[in-house]
Amino acid sequence: MHVHHGARRTGAAHVTLLTEGTYPHSHGGVSVWCDQLVQGMPDLDFDVVAVTGTGREPVVWDLPAHVHDVLAVPMWGAPPDGRPPRGRALGRLAAAYERFLTALLDPHAEDQFPTALYTLARAAADGTLSPFLRGDRAVAILAGVWNRPGLAAGEARPTLHDAVTATALLEHALRPLAAPPPRHGVAHAVSGGVAVLPGLAGLERYDVPLLLTEHGVYLRERYLGYRTAPYRWPVKAVVLGFFRLLAEESYRRAALITPGNRYNRLWEEQGGADPEAIRTVYNGVDPAAFPAAGPEPGVPTLSWAGRVDPIKDLETLIRAFALVRKEIPETRLRLFGGTPRGGEAYRERCEALAAELGHADAVTFEGRVDDIKDAYAAGNVVMLSSISEGFPFTLIEAMSCGRATVSTDVGGVREAVGDTGLVVPPRDPARMAAAALELLGDSVRRGAMGEAARLRVIDRFTLRQTIDTFRSIYLELSPHARPLTAPAAHGQELRIAAGNLAG
Repeated sequence: MHVHHGARRTGAAHVTLLTEGTYPHSHGGVSVWCDQLVQGMPDLDFDVVAVTGTGREPVVWDLPAHVHDVLAVPMWGAPPDGRPPRGRALGRLAAAYERFLTALLDPHAEDQFPTALYTLARAAADGTLSPFLRGDRAVAILAGVWNRPGLAAGEARPTLHDAVTATALLEHALRPLAAPPPRHGVAHAVSGGVAVLPGLAGLERYDVPLLLTEHGVYLRERYLGYRTAPYRWPVKAVVLGFFRLLAEESYRRAALITPGNRYNRLWEEQGGADPEAIRTVYNGVDPAAFPAAGPEPGVPTLSWAGRVDPIKDLETLIRAFALVRKEIPETRLRLFGGTPRGGEAYRERCEALAAELGHADAVTFEGRVDDIKDAYAAGNVVMLSSISEGFPFTLIEAMSCGRATVSTDVGGVREAVGDTGLVVPPRDPARMAAAALELLGDSVRRGAMGEAARLRVIDRFTLRQTIDTFRSIYLELSPHARPLTAPAAHGQELRIAAGNLAG
């Protein structure tokens, strides 16, 4: 789906935002961040290439006139148009695809990945890649690579079904290569992973500089997600191999990488990013839009805001709440935020857990709230229980509202909170409950922490600082920037880091 909107201006700097599952088709933290960036720079021209689910998702943000083209690139649904290659073109593509798979599965062949990827990108632009990957030849090539002696994935005896499954997953993951890549200005990928693919193609074909901002660590979240995915190990080896080498290539080729926190920076350095090419830029909020919240609720209340999603680990929060109620029986837990499509089963699981623990009456799922400030004001203490975060908006918004917080020690949480809230290990209901009880039992400390939190936001994390920094980066990269050359990717370190951190 292609939305055309607003006339271009001569002379304005031009940015193509590359997104996946976020702006402008859904709400949530990264979408808010994109909207703030775009609204804050009316002097720049923007396009958006948005990787989506089916391509039928409506645009849910009001786009200003300086956002011109929005191209939705569906990962699922009907495949892109095109016909399979023939003759010599088929031979060339088959050989490149074999090199591509070999790089994913054989640690000694990883240096073949970039060349193979850009050959696949040209086939995608010609409309031949997707039909090729949906044919028998692609499945046969994977089966052949798997059967080579000495490959770890082959020792797990992959089946024909595994080969069909892995090939289909790659066909979907590579679909963004068929999108027209950016031809001028700066390409700004707002996450790692498949959103970067059109940016890499634009860099390779038109020398368009690539800027990469990771809010969460895309690769780490893939490792976490695939631990429980219903695929056999050989399939996971192919898909995770692709995401790992794609991350390395993105880090190596980006002109600049702007993680939202120092934790992400460590992953990016492990992935082969040149430390000189990394600049931390914190998310910011407008303190005027999130003023001090005013009086606390009369009944002791823990509040939470976000999208209902397994990565937010509401089960740990509900278990912690059950422990809090043993000490303070009148406490309530109010959960604010929508349930994304496909997340209904997770929400039902959380509701069932609250009922099973005997607290269904005190745990309320409030759904989307018209004004998110109400969600923060609703709690004496605002909770964050995620197992993975970048630099969470809900946390700095709650801090700006002057509320004390209890958060899990993931991503950039500690950098955000400093000593203005309590930080506990993830997946630890007992420690979370103890921290909540500590704050619920001490109104003076709560008040002092809340005030300090608001001052910390005003000092360090304002939206103005974020927008000014990105405007200067766009202008710095725009005219003639070239990617900084990074050292050869440290694939081994990244594999070790992924194993350690995902565990």
